[in-house]
Amino acid sequence: MYLSQINFNNFRCLKDDKLLFNRNFNLIYGKNGQGKTSLIEAVYFLATGKSFRTKKIKEMRKYNVHRTIVFGKFETNDGNKIIAIDVNEEKKDYYINKSKSKYIDYIGNLNVISFIPEDIELIVGNPNIRRGFFNYEISQARKDYLKSIVNFEKILKVRNKLIKENKTCCEIYEIYNKKFIEEGVNIIVHRREFIQKISVLLNFNYQKLFDKKAKLKLRYDCFLGDVEKKSKSELVEKFEEQCLKKMGRENFLGYSLLGPQKDDFVFELNGKNAKSYSSQGEKKSIIFSLKISEIDILMAEKNEYPIFIMDDISSYFDEIRKNSILDYFKNKKIQCFITSTQDLKIFGKKFIVDGGKTEVGE
Repeated sequence: MYLSQINFNNFRCLKDDKLLFNRNFNLIYGKNGQGKTSLIEAVYFLATGKSFRTKKIKEMRKYNVHRTIVFGKFETNDGNKIIAIDVNEEKKDYYINKSKSKYIDYIGNLNVISFIPEDIELIVGNPNIRRGFFNYEISQARKDYLKSIVNFEKILKVRNKLIKENKTCCEIYEIYNKKFIEEGVNIIVHRREFIQKISVLLNFNYQKLFDKKAKLKLRYDCFLGDVEKKSKSELVEKFEEQCLKKMGRENFLGYSLLGPQKDDFVFELNGKNAKSYSSQGEKKSIIFSLKISEIDILMAEKNEYPIFIMDDISSYFDEIRKNSILDYFKNKKIQCFITSTQDLKIFGKKFIVDGGKTEVGE
């Protein structure tokens, strides 16, 4: 998979443009504040419908402009595809091969893995950040998971409303509580399988790239406790027990106290929680190893490499680690978009961004 073309109108500070990309390395460089990050943000937005910098749509538009369009062409094992996102005020419309599409069908067409300085929050931030991250990454590979997440969030809202209105003895509550448990268990099973796979790859990649003697593990901290060896029916039974146990407390507080929306994911380096005990350099290396492991997972499950986006590589890694990372990508058939304040002297296509204008470098 590789992105061959992108067009954008009214996106951030960028001048409206059409860019053609190299199928391997694409270096975007220039001084700070000129639009380098905005360019790879446009690529990320095209693939995901989201920004890695903000949750506010209006911040992605040029000032005093109400409409933004990002359009792209990419190649897959199944042939060429055209996708686009049309943002008008706060509404987003998604298109696949010029036909309007639902978001749930749009996601996973153009797979992307991003690596940005803010990703350190995956270790030091709150559980909600990690849940959001893994929800999206699992969804790229598994459509069933995304459907379960969407359904669960709708069911959770209704369940909370019924609890708040003291209707837990009504038949409608029983119906929604059953669906709550059913979709919750589906989410747990997907998360458990994904974490088991990626944890092995995470350790392997960390040892290969950064420290061959280290032991790195990603642990799934499920609200039901240890779920690693439990069958689906056992998970349902345990979930039902917890619902009954927490019912009185939930009625008192007026909202749900349990469910996969309470889960967390913990990185452990050499048996210790990386959030508290790992150095900044180790945390950066853990996150990069995680991103590389995501590539391996997507390749295994979809038989296609995603595109990879890396922001500000020169300031994020020292020279040794930077070279190790660049060497890794040279040996893989992965399309990369890398920003830097300097020319990294890599083989590929170079784009110079100055004042929002993008020009092809030599």
